Amino acid sequence: MTHSYTMAVVFGLIAGFLCRIRMLRTDFRQYPTYPHGRVIHLSLGLIAAGLGAVAVPALFEKNYTAITFLALAAQQFREVRNMERETLSKLDEMELVKRGATYIEGIAMVFEGRNFLVILSAFLTSLAVMIGRWPWGILVGLVVVGLTGWLRSGKSLDQIADVQIASVRLKGPNLYVDDIYIMNIGLEDNRRRIREHGVGVVVVPKDRHSRFTLANTGQRQAILHDVSVVLGVFRDTGEPSLVPLIKRDLNDGRLGVFLLPEEKDPEAVLEVVRRVPVLESAVRMPLTPSRNQRST
Repeated sequence: MTHSYTMAVVFGLIAGFLCRIRMLRTDFRQYPTYPHGRVIHLSLGLIAAGLGAVAVPALFEKNYTAITFLALAAQQFREVRNMERETLSKLDEMELVKRGATYIEGIAMVFEGRNFLVILSAFLTSLAVMIGRWPWGILVGLVVVGLTGWLRSGKSLDQIADVQIASVRLKGPNLYVDDIYIMNIGLEDNRRRIREHGVGVVVVPKDRHSRFTLANTGQRQAILHDVSVVLGVFRDTGEPSLVPLIKRDLNDGRLGVFLLPEEKDPEAVLEVVRRVPVLESAVRMPLTPSRNQRST
């Protein structure tokens, strides 16, 4: 029996750690940083995998204090969320184009949730070894690693909206992206820079739910931040006229996106905007008109 316990713990630990590796990547948003940010999250993932793997033999031995340890671990992994929130909030103060509180909270929530997925993966793999021996452990381990890889990425902007390049026009001091008014540009020097470097994008929601999601200011700020991180931003501190902006057409819900990348490459801008993640806290699913009527 001791040998079975050892195999269950080892298989669970390996499966859980592989899940954490599969869910951890430094993408175009440059977070987590490499290598130190990755070391922190992989270390926490190894601890989470160990907790999930050890819980099964403890329960088979009727040592129910293991549940208490899992509950304590859940409390500790909540600190991961706080750590990420505080770190990103401090970094955001130094950004020319900020992430925004909604984006930061989404990233922090993801890192907390992934540790719980690691615990569950290790627990299921360890349980499979205890019940069906090691071949079942390998099978379940492969399944959970595959599933966590699938859960790694959420929706991107191109799944809820059509993203198109639009013209940047100046009518006197007024700046427009397509027919959407953006802001007033007073200085001729700033208007010249906008003509040279400005890129416009129109984001058209695909349905009513998408329209409400795109109205969220946190989702809009995420678009501006991601483009600025990947392609740079042609501005410095103290230049409010050169700040990238997004304005919404109140009639149809379209977004007019005004951007000032370091290099004027409309196709690259289009690709980055399409890959912007849809923030979980920005998703809105309003009631249908018939349900609204019944509720009143």
